[in-house]
Amino acid sequence: MIETLRIRNVALVEDAVLELGPGLNVLTGETGAGKSIVLSALALLAGARGSAETVRSGADSAQVEAIFDTRRQAELERALAARGTELEGHELVVSRALSAAGRSRAWLAGQLVPVAALAEILGDHVEISSQHDSQRLRRPEVHGELLDRIGGLVELRREVEQGIAELRRIDAECERLARETAEREQRRDFLGFQLAELESVELTPEAFAALRSERTRLFHAERFREQGAAALALLVGDAGEGELRGAADLAGEAARRIEGLAKLDPAQEPLAHRLHAAEAELREAALEVEGFCASVDADPERLAGLESTLHEIEKRLRKYGPELSDLLRFREDLRAQLASLESAGDREAQLRASREPLVARVDAAARKLSKGRSRAASGLAKQVEATLRELAMPDASFGVALTPLAPPPELPCGSQGREAPEFCFSANAGEAPRALRRVASGGELSRVFLALKNASRGAEGGMLLVFDEVDAGVGGRAALRVGRCLAELAALHQVICITHLPQVAALADVHFRVEKHESAGRTRAAVLRLEGEERVEEIARMAGGEVVGEATRRHARELLASGRNPPADSRRQTRRRPSASAS
Repeated sequence: MIETLRIRNVALVEDAVLELGPGLNVLTGETGAGKSIVLSALALLAGARGSAETVRSGADSAQVEAIFDTRRQAELERALAARGTELEGHELVVSRALSAAGRSRAWLAGQLVPVAALAEILGDHVEISSQHDSQRLRRPEVHGELLDRIGGLVELRREVEQGIAELRRIDAECERLARETAEREQRRDFLGFQLAELESVELTPEAFAALRSERTRLFHAERFREQGAAALALLVGDAGEGELRGAADLAGEAARRIEGLAKLDPAQEPLAHRLHAAEAELREAALEVEGFCASVDADPERLAGLESTLHEIEKRLRKYGPELSDLLRFREDLRAQLASLESAGDREAQLRASREPLVARVDAAARKLSKGRSRAASGLAKQVEATLRELAMPDASFGVALTPLAPPPELPCGSQGREAPEFCFSANAGEAPRALRRVASGGELSRVFLALKNASRGAEGGMLLVFDEVDAGVGGRAALRVGRCLAELAALHQVICITHLPQVAALADVHFRVEKHESAGRTRAAVLRLEGEERVEEIARMAGGEVVGEATRRHARELLASGRNPPADSRRQTRRRPSASAS
């Protein structure tokens, strides 16, 4: 529960501090006084979106801060501990600031956190219902959500919804793969042709260089032989020329002459050795030249084959290159694409194989959901009818129609299950319940909404429930019953309610009046906690209008006395309210 709420520079509120209590807290005041500002502030603490328009004109920022007592919220304390948030004495301070530029910040226990963290942490513990929420009951899709939440079927509903979404995804992908089969076959043929074209020739850099080298030798074979023979003659001489000696012979002769000199001058011996080594090198080179000349042979047939092979490679370079490295990369890409196309058929088979067990699981979950809804609908009808009797509708009947839905083709059910829940209602004896959205008036709708809220929250405890004129359209004796229903909820939760009904205000544990006034050319809204005669005057105003007489004050005191001492039948029906120390 919230112990203290502070609001600064939010709309008309310049600075207000509300010391809230356990049980039922009501906010009253003239229309337009600013009561909804308090609800807007609470919504900001719960993580709702804020806008720059929320900031009071002329202020730099708006701030909302609350101190929560978490003693009855073990789950909330565990969630905070998991985030590393430490509490002091079961007190949680939550703050929200909104700048005039629209920037928003939030704090949990003094730690700066994303605004979304407020909704994540407090979303299951703070529930704000506006007067428009009862109007949502005119939308049948809301009925299924409420029934499943009240029946504890949310996880089962989510399992069905997610399963159907996954089946639709599988079916869409299988349809796409099947549709692409013909295109895939054509693509595979084309890629296969390109790959075969590239793999029909040797395409390693080494092989390509060797082919080009061999072609050069064959093409210039005659020149190789001529120049090789001339080089050989220069190295070792030409036998046909008689006295013509080659470079090797000359180097040998020079070496022998230097050896002769070395006998006279030993310092010349290294030179003689070098000349002998040069002679040996020249004779080895001559042998290599001779071998090369012997290997070069004009082979027109082999040359033609090489020309043809290189021509094919160069064609592919022009088509897929221009460099050999580009061509090699393209070949690897072709192989990868073909492998992917081959696996596409496997993917479709895998998807179809995974579909059957998923269908079975979704079907089983949908059947369990249907059984759970049938049980929940029966229990909910009894709870709502009992509450409606307390709300001065003794002849009202309520039920939940579970209309079977035909499943979509090839699916076990729809995303929300096998049936469409819809609330049915009748306010009069002897009249069969019909669709709530068609037959309920505004006041009846408000009471049905409150009865549903009572049913959905009756099994829980320790929440903060906020109602904005949930009693709209209700008056007279029914108003007192609405107040007692709110008080019953307040026995388990802290309830904050905006009301215009004196019967509801008289049942409050804590009563605030919101009023606005003008000062120095500015309008300000103030929130005052009422006690004693101040409550009498406010309830008298609510009951009798602007002119309050003694008769109206007596009526207000009677309402307050009735709130403190409910009739015996109400005491039997209303849960005992916990003391302040217990909350």
